Amino acid sequence: MTFSILAYDAETGRFGAGAATGSLCVGGWVLRGTLASGMSASQGTAPSTVWGETVLDHMKQGLSASDAVEKVTSADKGRAYRQLAAIDPRGTTSAFTGGESVPACGHRAAENVIVSGNMLASEAVLEAILDTFLTTEDRFDKRILAALNAGEAAGSDSRGLMSAALLMIGYDMPPLTLRVDYSETPLEDLRKLHLRATKGAYAEWMHLVPTIQTPDRAPTPEDIDRLSQPADPDDDIPTPFVETD
Repeated sequence: MTFSILAYDAETGRFGAGAATGSLCVGGWVLRGTLASGMSASQGTAPSTVWGETVLDHMKQGLSASDAVEKVTSADKGRAYRQLAAIDPRGTTSAFTGGESVPACGHRAAENVIVSGNMLASEAVLEAILDTFLTTEDRFDKRILAALNAGEAAGSDSRGLMSAALLMIGYDMPPLTLRVDYSETPLEDLRKLHLRATKGAYAEWMHLVPTIQTPDRAPTPEDIDRLSQPADPDDDIPTPFVETD
């Protein structure tokens, strides 16, 4: 009972995923990803976290998204109640929507992106998410957030929304995992959390920690001193370095 998007940015080599649902904890249930494997979104009436993780294992071993999704879903007797989308390390996509998925349900794909959902107000939600991602001219992560907002505006999960999540991974960045596990306005709260994570002292600190491209990166004493200073009262983005007695 969820809508989700998985995407690959060929310019940066980054992967991004977003999801929202009318139940709790969508990020923990639905989204998975590693750079060696790609990404997955496993959802549905009885979502399988096993699906989400196993399809990544298969793609890491070299299977395409299509072959990996087929292998995972065909072996499960409960597949009619589940939905799975995947994007492999090359950016190719595939999805499965079980026959007992609560309508409106389905999936849509374009180059380097796939959208899926079930228990939606209508399939227009899927179209809005995909179209907005493809036509929005902004940074990769903001395009995913815009796509989720478009899904809500187009009708959303037919129950409304209760949780939302964003997952970003790349060779040039530490993982960014943002989750709003319960809220009356989860997409708005996710937008605010994303803002706090991508500006101010926290974002500066993120540029000092290791990435796959820069595994030995570490702050200098000057960095520590700067980031340990009290936050600017005009900046509501808190510093990640807090001294305690």
